[in-house]
Amino acid sequence: MTNKRQQIIEVTAGLMESNGYENTKLSDILEASGAGKGQFYYYFSSKRDLGLAVIDYFFTSFNGEILSGILSSNEDPETRLNEMLEWIVSFHQSKQAKCGCVFGNLALEMSEHDEGFREKVNEVFKIWAEKLQSVLAEMLETSGSVDSAEVEQLAQSIVAMIEGGILLMKNNQDIRILKDMTKWIRYLVGSYVASHSIP
Repeated sequence: MTNKRQQIIEVTAGLMESNGYENTKLSDILEASGAGKGQFYYYFSSKRDLGLAVIDYFFTSFNGEILSGILSSNEDPETRLNEMLEWIVSFHQSKQAKCGCVFGNLALEMSEHDEGFREKVNEVFKIWAEKLQSVLAEMLETSGSVDSAEVEQLAQSIVAMIEGGILLMKNNQDIRILKDMTKWIRYLVGSYVASHSIP
């Protein structure tokens, strides 16, 4: 029975990634998952309840690949930052630059209308920025002067630049936009670290 719940979540995740939350109808979910209404409501109180579970599903994957994976590896911090950027480009290239970031998409679609969705998506971005902040602080350790407030702002700016780059990439269906954005992030971080290095 638990496997059926997971199947419904996975099927819905695919539909929501392509169509968004509002355009993913319950009838589409039931048809794609092969679940009846009774079975659906056994596992989920509503489509909204399922939608929140789908965010958790996407976060589990994102966390495994990026947060607990690349950004928490034993590599040096610069390598970790570069590997994160390379993974993001590779992921969206595999999607033909069409789907965008599911968290960014849901933020645009739902944050104004549903506080539960807004809070869940916001927590994803918050955790991502915090993990980046730790990596950036490691890069600056040799300088002997780490301004934690500035590093926090830099980490948040990187997340914002990536999400903005993904949005423009999706709208233009052009992976080069995201690739260019990652180049500017590398330049921004490199310049910041260089400006804080001991002469």
